[in-house]
Formats: sequence, structure tokens, C-alpha cells
Amino acid sequence: MFEQRPLSGALGELRDEHAPETLVLDVERDFETLPSAVAESLLAVVDAVDPTDYDESWVPDDAPESLHRLAGEEFTVGAPGDGGVAWTRQTDPPIVFVKPRLGGSPAGFVDFLVAEALVEVGLGGPEHFLGFFAEEYRSLADATSLGSADTYQLAAALFAAYTGRSTRPVFAGWTDTVPELHAEWVDAGERLEPRLGDLSRDVALGRTAFPDAAELACSAIKHDVEVPTPFDALDTAAYDQYGAPFAVQWAEKTFDALDGDDGDTGA
Repeated sequence: MFEQRPLSGALGELRDEHAPETLVLDVERDFETLPSAVAESLLAVVDAVDPTDYDESWVPDDAPESLHRLAGEEFTVGAPGDGGVAWTRQTDPPIVFVKPRLGGSPAGFVDFLVAEALVEVGLGGPEHFLGFFAEEYRSLADATSLGSADTYQLAAALFAAYTGRSTRPVFAGWTDTVPELHAEWVDAGERLEPRLGDLSRDVALGRTAFPDAAELACSAIKHDVEVPTPFDALDTAAYDQYGAPFAVQWAEKTFDALDGDDGDTGA
């Protein structure tokens, strides 16, 4: 199921700098959440497992089943929305997983995703947006007019923006040290830019669903690309400082505006 992935010189050096001893494993089958039996098999390749403890009271009754599983007692690795590379710090040492869905993708792009995961592991922040929002997740759900699945997507996007505000100075600093990975970071951002110009208008006209727009804009934030209102309010030092409560306040103001109430969409 798992095979250690050889790392190029640059990736090996980045691992040593940001997340020493982290295992990078190729996974035999795609997954959103690893089946429990497979997750338990990680004990064969790590020294210890210390499952993250999420409080079940943080999760609304109508939340997606994946959130209820995450807050349960079962050792849970991965969640919907993780993409082609996922990571966990619930093992000692931590693990970065490279999924087979990335087969055929350009090698440089895959290397960037692995490098991004290693930087995120090294930051020491929450592994999942539920750990970021904690009890504020219920407040986020109450602040919007979205259904439970769309709230999940929005929360994941908001968490990506928050994390991206921390990772992007690292990526920006790769200009001279690892220029090939810096170029991949820049290229990914440039690919997003054409889709951002009409984003606010598309949301207002109902041509783009709000969670999809948030996912796009929040991804752009981590690539240091200018984003339109109301998402530009997330690209601020205030978000760095206040975290989840700021995101909830932003959602309240944004959805008040979208629903026709007075007030701007900044936080």
C-alpha cells in the first residue's frame, strides 16, 4: 500500500530544513480518508501513532459524515478536499502521502506539492480545518446561508487562505535557493489569475457558486495573487492575528451583503 518515495536533492534539503525525518510515501490507491484498517497498517512504517483529538461538539449534526468520523475515536487520516498530496502529524515521524491520481502530472508540479506539504508539516499548525475552527465551526455554519456540504468547502478554503498566508513567504524566498520550485509556485498562481477578474460579478449573478469562488480565491491568496472583493479582506495581517474568529466575522458580513443587508463585505 505504501512505498517510500525517493526525493530529489532539492526536496531532500527542504525536508531537512522544514520537516526533518518526515516520511514521503507513494500510496498504491487513491483515497480521501484512509480506510481504518489501512491507516492502522501505518504502524509498520512509523514509531508511534498519536491520533488528533477533535471535540464532537464542534461538529453540527447535519455536517458531512467525514467530519463526524474525524471527530470520532477512530484514527482518521485524510479528508475530502486534500488533493493529490496529503499529510499527517498524527504519526511519529510525520508522513506526506503522494496519491496515484497525480500520475501523469508534470514532475515539477508534483515536486512543488510535496514541498508545500513539507513546509506545512513544519509550520506546526492544524492538520485539518476542524482543528483550526474548533468550536467556531458551528459559528461559521450559522453565519452563512449554505448547506452543510458547501459550508465544508468554504471552511476548507478559508483554512487554505490562512495557511497560505504563512507558507507563501517561504515559497517567495525560493527564488535563488530552489528556483525550479519557485517557478512552479509562480506558474500555479498565474494560471489562476484569468479566472479572478470577473469572480465577484459571477458570484453576484449566480454564475459561480460562492464556495467555488472562495476555493479559487483562497488558493490564489497562497500564491500571492491579488484577489477581488470580498476575498481580499482575508489577505490581511488581521487574519493572521485573529484566525478563525476573523473568518467567522468575515463570513457574517459577507453573507449579510450577499443576502441584501446593509454593510460591506470586508471584515
